[in-house]
Amino acid sequence: MRETSSLWLCGLLFAGLTHGLNHFPESYVVAKRNDLNPVTLTCRSEEAPGAVTWKFRGEAPEDVRQIGPDLSVSEVDTPMLGEYSCWRGTQMLSSTYLLLEAEEEEESDSLSISCRAKSYDCHFSCDWTHSGQTAVRLGLGHDCSEGRKSCHWVNGDQLVDGRFHFQLSHSLSPYSEESAMLELTAEAIVDLSVARTTRRFYLRNIVQPDSPQIVRCQEGKENLSVTIEPPSSWSTPHSFFSLEHEIEYVLKDNGETGRSSSVLLPKGISKLRVRSRDSLVLSTWSQWTPWKKVTTGKKNLCKCKNTAKSCCPELPHLDNCKKRRKKKRNRGAGQSQAS
Repeated sequence: MRETSSLWLCGLLFAGLTHGLNHFPESYVVAKRNDLNPVTLTCRSEEAPGAVTWKFRGEAPEDVRQIGPDLSVSEVDTPMLGEYSCWRGTQMLSSTYLLLEAEEEEESDSLSISCRAKSYDCHFSCDWTHSGQTAVRLGLGHDCSEGRKSCHWVNGDQLVDGRFHFQLSHSLSPYSEESAMLELTAEAIVDLSVARTTRRFYLRNIVQPDSPQIVRCQEGKENLSVTIEPPSSWSTPHSFFSLEHEIEYVLKDNGETGRSSSVLLPKGISKLRVRSRDSLVLSTWSQWTPWKKVTTGKKNLCKCKNTAKSCCPELPHLDNCKKRRKKKRNRGAGQSQAS
């Protein structure tokens, strides 16, 4: 049995620093604050004669020890963070960023990730909503959670409101019962601090369909019948990936609101809207469709031949009815003038 859930991943809030990065550098080392164990910055150079020197912010770095071509840094703190470059004469050989690992006491719910799958296909999306990040990336699988170089990182698009939006792909089969969890690792840079967290979840936990489509509504003798179709983004076949719908409606007489899981509604409704969810998982509900006005009475009923009485005049199929009626009216007017 699949359970209901939506995924919210909470991370870390970091102390603000003065220098920021808007990307993950090609080479960087993450150190713990005031750790007595030194970190090593490696000079990537070809074997060639000549002494190697290091620069930090254009000058020789202080409180460090050079061991051959490499640099050893102990008791790392904020003033020591940034880009270190190694040189042979006037030629820069390589550079490495020294960054700081976030501390546990800096944890906060102000940095979060929300993930959503529109269906059970191979894609889902995530939004990073913390406003202080300067670079964010996500990765799936053990390679990423274990920090291996073989991890395939996905960079997000930064939106106008400051959020980062990600599109990720997975290889889970949509036709088999989920036994394996997705393993999502997130890394972020806030100034020169680095956060890293891993969360595990089932795809079914983050499924939320798009809004369904109200195809038509028909007025019968006893009730109002609404026809609803799944969104185009929902998994197929629909007989296997079934959706359940909920209709909210407003009564015309007294303005009271009601809800129904049946597509057969009482007559005398002024407007309605619909939302859907996976009927087996009982997933998160979709967003509501826009309100649809419902009109009844002979003046507003479509009179096309073989067309059922419709109560939603703004629906697309009524445009054809209107065109036929207009042609018929113009044709009648032309015959009257000819006679």
